[in-house]
Amino acid sequence: MNTAQLLEDGFARVQDLVHSAVEGLTAEQLTYRVDPGANTIAWLVWHLTRVQDDHIAEAAGLDQIWTAQGWAKRFDLALDDKATGYGHSREDVAAVRVETPALLTGYYDAVWDQTRAYLGTLDEQALDRVVDDRWDPPVTLGVRLTSVIGDDLQHAGQAAFLRGIVERR
Repeated sequence: MNTAQLLEDGFARVQDLVHSAVEGLTAEQLTYRVDPGANTIAWLVWHLTRVQDDHIAEAAGLDQIWTAQGWAKRFDLALDDKATGYGHSREDVAAVRVETPALLTGYYDAVWDQTRAYLGTLDEQALDRVVDDRWDPPVTLGVRLTSVIGDDLQHAGQAAFLRGIVERR
């Protein structure tokens, strides 16, 4: 297994978790909150997808799927098109509403397609490229991709946990 295949496997696991966390749920279930300040399944999946979209597009020098393929218009959220969920308030979380799981999985799948295509272009040397020098030490592409996978898996797991709560109510 080479580096690109390893990274692809990690992101493929996210895709599987995203689908299993949302498919078959209603709009009400996707936006259920265990308390007024809690995240929803819809917000968690939207957020992990927005971050992956943002970070992959930046690293690859591509446009974000969110705007380039019209997903921002399809979601029609009362949020700035550049929003990814970082620093969101409870009101921002509540603003992420969807009518069907297909909107969330469709957006994730489009981001996954761009991610997979980009990963196929990488070799080990590419992973050493600095992509963010605002940190000490500067963030390399390898560290950024690993971070995205880790965050995505964590949020997808949170969404799956919430699904269990929703289904047992």
